[in-house]
Amino acid sequence: MSDALIRHEPVSETPFSAAGVSISLAAPMQRYALRARNAEDLESLLKVKMPRKIGGSEGGIFCIGPDEWFLRTEAGATIPIGGGLPVAITDVSERSICLVVEGPRASEILMSGCPLDLENFAVGRATRTIYETVEIILIRDAEHRFHVEVWRSFAVWLRSAMTTAASH
Repeated sequence: MSDALIRHEPVSETPFSAAGVSISLAAPMQRYALRARNAEDLESLLKVKMPRKIGGSEGGIFCIGPDEWFLRTEAGATIPIGGGLPVAITDVSERSICLVVEGPRASEILMSGCPLDLENFAVGRATRTIYETVEIILIRDAEHRFHVEVWRSFAVWLRSAMTTAASH
C-alpha cells in the first residue's frame, strides 16, 4: 500500500518571480545531520575532507557548529552511518525542503526577515539562523543565489512571507 503513496511538496513547484528576485523549490536531495566530537572520525568514515570553520563548506558539507555538520547530496544517495566510530549520522531528508532565492534582490528579500547582514555573507558560507521566527539553514551558493533549508511544516508560511516581501 505504501508503494502507492506520492510525495507532494508543501509549496508550489511553480517558481515565484518579482522584480529582481525569484523563489523556487530546489530539486529533491538527500540531507544528513552529522555530529561528532572529532571531525577526523567523520572524515575517516565518509572519506571526505570536513570543513573545520563554523560557517565553512567543503564539497556539499557545511560546518554548522563546533561538532555539527550538514550534508546535502543527490536524491537517493546513501552514506555510511557509523562504522563503530563515535559519530551520529541522521538522514533528515524528509524533514526539510529547500527554497532557492535568487536574483539581484535576493539578499534584500532575505534580510527583510533575517537578522544577518547578508551583503557581507561570503559565497559558500552556511549558518543556522531565523527568518522571522522560523529556524532555517541559510547557504549562499553564489553572489545572488541563496539556498534556504526549512522544515516542511514551516515551508508554506516561509514561502508566503518571502513572496510577500518580494512583492513590495
